[in-house]
Amino acid sequence: MSSQIDLSVEETPDRLDRYLADRVTDLSRSRLQKLIEQGHVQVNGEVCTSKKLEVKLGDRIQIDIPAAQPLELQAENIPLDILYEDDSLLILNKPAGLVVHPSAGHEAGTMVNALLAHCPTLPGINGVQRPGIVHRLDKDTTGAIAVAKTEQAFHHLQEQFRTKTARRDYLAIVYGAPPQEKGTIDQPIGRHPVERQKMAVVPEEKGRRAITHWHVKERLGNFTLMEFELETGRTHQIRVHSAFMGHPIVGDQVYGSGRKSVNVNLPGQALHAWRLRLRHPLTEEWVVAIAPLPSTFKKLLEVLKRRL
Repeated sequence: MSSQIDLSVEETPDRLDRYLADRVTDLSRSRLQKLIEQGHVQVNGEVCTSKKLEVKLGDRIQIDIPAAQPLELQAENIPLDILYEDDSLLILNKPAGLVVHPSAGHEAGTMVNALLAHCPTLPGINGVQRPGIVHRLDKDTTGAIAVAKTEQAFHHLQEQFRTKTARRDYLAIVYGAPPQEKGTIDQPIGRHPVERQKMAVVPEEKGRRAITHWHVKERLGNFTLMEFELETGRTHQIRVHSAFMGHPIVGDQVYGSGRKSVNVNLPGQALHAWRLRLRHPLTEEWVVAIAPLPSTFKKLLEVLKRRL
């Protein structure tokens, strides 16, 4: 169903799109500009398609918000491990093997398909009925991932990740033993120059800045349990930076191939997004979600400790 918002200008003159963005906080400015361009906004009873129109004291504004268009994907009844949920926000504990967003070769069976079934009344985000994916985890990386359930929450969370207000902490088991107890890797990441399906540390002009903080949690002989905190969010960032250090993640077939087996049948790399900290999009209060370690990760830890 479409909805309608009625406003009466009671302040000093301002551009139409700026005025609406200040007062209709559930919609992004770009979304409001599109509604203006598409003829869904009236000023004093007349359709206005100019975002630059100056509104004046006493003007009456009507916004007709069309119903969100369905996403051309099927809802699928895939179980979800929910760590936190309210009307604005959902935080999930993603299992290994679950792709976050549909792509070539993964058109079904994704987290988005599952979310469409879990939240059948999702409102529109940029005019499309879909969950707001604000950050991602690799297919075989497990742990906490946030999903916006409203347009306001989507843009609020996007801004938190952009300004680094939201923080993501990971646990990983790596090969080898770093000589230091902690450190920071500040190396640009871009597409691998030869193997195009991979990422790599590349010259500055060919990649984007990537910063990963790390410290040793527990030394396990020829292996180490590490904690990583992301300051940026590049594709495969922790996996690439770990391999760059000379300590690839156990079970990583892309960046750690050729390493000896650990006699544990891992579904992928031993990398887990264990803690996610962010401000609630409405209350601004801190939300902290802790994702329990998957059973395979715990089993690997037990096996390595028995070897000591």
